[in-house]
Amino acid sequence: MDRNALLGIILITLVLLIWMWYNAPRVPQQMQNVKDTLKAKEELEKIDQAKSDTFGVYFSHLSKGEEKKILVETDLYTCVISSKGAVVEKFELKKFKTWDGYPVQLVEMKKGGDFSLLFMTTDGKIINTKKLYFDTKARNWENFVIKGKNERVEIDFVLNVNDSSKIVKKFIFESGKYSFDTEVEFIKMEKIIANFEYQVVWENGIKLTEENSVEESYFASAYAKVGDVYETIDASEFGKKVSRSYSGTTRWVGTHNKYFAVAIISNDYSDGAYLEGERFPLPDNGVKEDYLVALKIPFRGESYQKNHFTVYLGPLDYKILKSYGVGLEEMISLGLRWLIRPIAEYVLLPFFTFLHSFIPNYGVVIIIFSIVIKILLTPLTITQMKSIKKMQAIAPILKELQEKYKDNPQKLNQEVMRVYREYGVNPFSGCWPLLLQLPILYALFSLFRVTIELRQAGFILWIKDLSIPDTILKLPFYIPIFGVNQISGLALLMAITMLIQQWMSSATIDKRQRVTATIMTIIFFLIFNSLPSGLNLYYFVFNVLSILHQWYINKYTKVELKPAQDKKRPFKGGIFRKFDIPTMSELTGAKKKKSKK
Repeated sequence: MDRNALLGIILITLVLLIWMWYNAPRVPQQMQNVKDTLKAKEELEKIDQAKSDTFGVYFSHLSKGEEKKILVETDLYTCVISSKGAVVEKFELKKFKTWDGYPVQLVEMKKGGDFSLLFMTTDGKIINTKKLYFDTKARNWENFVIKGKNERVEIDFVLNVNDSSKIVKKFIFESGKYSFDTEVEFIKMEKIIANFEYQVVWENGIKLTEENSVEESYFASAYAKVGDVYETIDASEFGKKVSRSYSGTTRWVGTHNKYFAVAIISNDYSDGAYLEGERFPLPDNGVKEDYLVALKIPFRGESYQKNHFTVYLGPLDYKILKSYGVGLEEMISLGLRWLIRPIAEYVLLPFFTFLHSFIPNYGVVIIIFSIVIKILLTPLTITQMKSIKKMQAIAPILKELQEKYKDNPQKLNQEVMRVYREYGVNPFSGCWPLLLQLPILYALFSLFRVTIELRQAGFILWIKDLSIPDTILKLPFYIPIFGVNQISGLALLMAITMLIQQWMSSATIDKRQRVTATIMTIIFFLIFNSLPSGLNLYYFVFNVLSILHQWYINKYTKVELKPAQDKKRPFKGGIFRKFDIPTMSELTGAKKKKSKK
């Protein structure tokens, strides 16, 4: 068979295949759609039947019904409540925008809303009212607008279990608050609810609002105030669900991300709490943490019971949270509770707020804040800088000793200590001022990372938001270990000024020390590169002031190398003498004298 014959056979076969495919009998599309619809309907009926079975004899008839949505608008938010579950389906804040310009909406609408009741029935079923249809007198999409200060709107949602038994959820809205009140009534439910307990549940946390979900989720956690103790859980590992159950009087439960929070406050007695959280990966290396929080409420088994709650949905603003008087402000992450938090909460934050009361630009506030903090820390830094000057003065002597005793480390150490004693130099005296500053600096670090006042607050030029990095260059790759793919302008300025300051304050001109300082600066730059620009602005200004201060010390402070007059000054007892406690030397001496006798 020649080449042309083979090509002809292939073409004929291809034409035949196309012809056969084109003329092959097909199931009519309409009939197939009808069959698919019937099949889907049967499956839905099976699912509905299965769902109905899960509600038991008391609530199955309430799993179907008419859904109404009610809109409530105040000066601070717009809220949508669905009669399916009598839950909050949408809660949109009017004064806050997401990173891409949309109003901040805190409720996970795709998961059907939140704020439901959970209890067990006497026929052994666990009922979540989120899936049941409530009745309400309000019309579908009726809009309630609250304008006046003393104006309020009350909306009832009724779950008619039977002719005499019912559950009523009343929502009470007022203007001027990021919260609403609720009343839950149980009418003739004593033969239906078992275990003498029900729970008020918020299941799905709150929505992400920032561009960097990793940074936002880093601050997410769940809280409960049990007695006088603030309990918390943090889902920090992927795929590992974290949960804890608490017993005892519980004032509130809540969950938050970096800037916003939801909390359920019990205005009656509650008997415990349940917290649960899980961490999920998102596309593009994103992260989300979802938390479930629940209040355990005793069910007394009486024919009538009524409980009151307040639901907060709003910003993590210290002043607003504190105004509720139940410790909601504890959800703001301000560092170690016993050391760092008091500095940030009672010193730095009030001062920061005071400055902003008459300076509208937060960038200028941070600059003035840096100047004031620098002035306050000056007594400590002067001690540190003078110590460094002394170390610079004796550096040539130490260098000679290093050359002379390079083969005898023990002798070198003895000679170095002799030089320190002779010239009255304490190599560690410069460390104490630095250590004393650390709590203040860490408190600043904690405050600037979470304060909502800096969120979307611009400064000048390219700095549009002091709560996120001021990116001036996007890298086509991620830097290993640090996971950043950007260059922050203020972080770069901060690193340059840090390097200058370190070189100026180096105890010696030893190249190894400068290499170490350079490496440390690069590491600091990579760490601070992904931190809020407000924090980098603070450190940049602080470093500039420190450079000027160091320059002044270097130029106008002279250190004369002369033997110390009190190099062998005896230890006089200090605090031991004040309280008439014998010192160790006295005890030792006494023993020696005693032994001589």
